[in-house]
Amino acid sequence: MAIFAKLKESLKGVREKWSSGISKLFTSEKFDADFWENLEEQLISGDTGLDFAEEITDFLKNEAKSKSIKSPSELKGIFTAKIVEELNSVEGMGKPFSLEHKPLILLMAGVNGSGKTTSAGKLAHMYAKQGKRVIMAAADTFRAAAVEQLKIWAERSGVRIIAQGQGSDPAAVSFDALKAAKSSNADVLIVDTAGRLHDKHNLMEELKKIHRVLTREAGNKGLETVLVLDAVLGQNSVAQAETFNSIIPVTSIILTKYDNTSKGGVVISVSRKLHIPVRYIGLGEGADDLNTFSPKDFAEALMEVNP
Repeated sequence: MAIFAKLKESLKGVREKWSSGISKLFTSEKFDADFWENLEEQLISGDTGLDFAEEITDFLKNEAKSKSIKSPSELKGIFTAKIVEELNSVEGMGKPFSLEHKPLILLMAGVNGSGKTTSAGKLAHMYAKQGKRVIMAAADTFRAAAVEQLKIWAERSGVRIIAQGQGSDPAAVSFDALKAAKSSNADVLIVDTAGRLHDKHNLMEELKKIHRVLTREAGNKGLETVLVLDAVLGQNSVAQAETFNSIIPVTSIILTKYDNTSKGGVVISVSRKLHIPVRYIGLGEGADDLNTFSPKDFAEALMEVNP
């Protein structure tokens, strides 16, 4: 219950900007055309995607008819459960990264400003707290500030960092870091890459090269390509994900800034369109504010349904 209460408080921003409007609809006394129209509009405005908005509205209409449900309040739990079912249909949704293969390699990708380097730092902090040996690789060699930011995270978490000079080959940095991780029997290697614009061909080719080097040296089983998306951007983040996934095989997603978005439905849109699991959501600026994504806890807290 304490975890649920914390999550509920963390999602206060997205409820105020999006889901509270949906939740209030279910306090209506009766079904009418306005109820169904408003529900669909609220879902679309929150970037769940048009298809999902139409499908779940039709589903609820059928449920109300077949079960002789007289008021919207009786549908709130069914609505919440349907969201959970939708999210859980994606394999790996909300599951932490597997540490079965050592080292677990987390290749971080994303555009500038998505929170990629911060997420890398939070992951390092999380694993260090668990007593895991962590190495970070500063493969964003285009900006000196990016390396310095990662060094601060590494120092704060007490983990080792592999870095070279500005302008170095990012794939070579990644290779050296993997070699160091293997020789030191590290549990986790986190490779931070340049925050590249998804429409810049040369930068995407560089990311592809890093992925190719890591795959060649470690295989696919221990490698997770983690795309960090800014939840505030809604459907634009979905478009980014589609582009990145066409360049390298994205296996996991982290949604950042979720506590401050009006596009709360983007988590549904991402999972539905890409079938890639959301592993974590960012719910604040603190080192511990990267939360494992639990579809059930998430949906219940979002819609203020008591567990």
